[in-house]
Amino acid sequence: MTSPVGSPKIDVRRARERFATDVGWLDSKHSFAFGHHRSRTNTHHGLLLVNNDDRVAPGTGFETHPHRDMEIVTWVLDGSLVHQDSMGNNGVVYPGLAQRMSAGTGILHSEKNDAWDAAGVADGTPVHFVQMWVLPDERGITPGYEQLEIEQDRLAGGLVTVASGIPDHAGDTAIRIANRDAALHAARLGPGREVTLPEAPFLHVFVARGSVVLEGAGALDEGDAVRLTAGGGQRVTGATDAEVLVWEMHAAAA
Repeated sequence: MTSPVGSPKIDVRRARERFATDVGWLDSKHSFAFGHHRSRTNTHHGLLLVNNDDRVAPGTGFETHPHRDMEIVTWVLDGSLVHQDSMGNNGVVYPGLAQRMSAGTGILHSEKNDAWDAAGVADGTPVHFVQMWVLPDERGITPGYEQLEIEQDRLAGGLVTVASGIPDHAGDTAIRIANRDAALHAARLGPGREVTLPEAPFLHVFVARGSVVLEGAGALDEGDAVRLTAGGGQRVTGATDAEVLVWEMHAAAA
């Protein structure tokens, strides 16, 4: 792990600049190099290696596939996502439900848009979610899975810790990740409502929906992201109804 030096830096990345994968059933936008998209200069920020903004058509999804040595956090914006894995975990992930999967020594899982309601009727809407990957502190840990619902009024009331391995967050974290230097926060902002970014060597601010204004960066629209180095304390203000995801990171991938 490395830490930044020098003065604060604000790096704005627009939604249109992202790598894109469109295979019919999947419309995915990648903030960093991913899959067949290669870039030596856009591989990560801090500890965040993947920030995929995915839309999956009804009745489709990711078939069973492997992961290893990665902390994977999924945050659903619209619709629902069905998870199943080789450890016997299964469940439906929906807006406001935080999900974490520790791949560790190896895990197989599938993610599909094939949820059914209580009457046995298929949910025929696309699912929109953001999936984020950070490195774990140690390789070869035991795989694990956790999900927990976060109250809607908390999300509308400020910046809420969704997932964290930072020891100071132990009392107010929805789910734990196996990295002591990383935390994910979320907030739902109405017009004029604001939150203040935590101070950290590395911050990644992603506008998951709507529009906001970030102090020092200006107007940001859906899909825009900002990578801050040696920053924090800036205000994020809703321009429309909006949802933001903020990674706080106190180290970076070597």
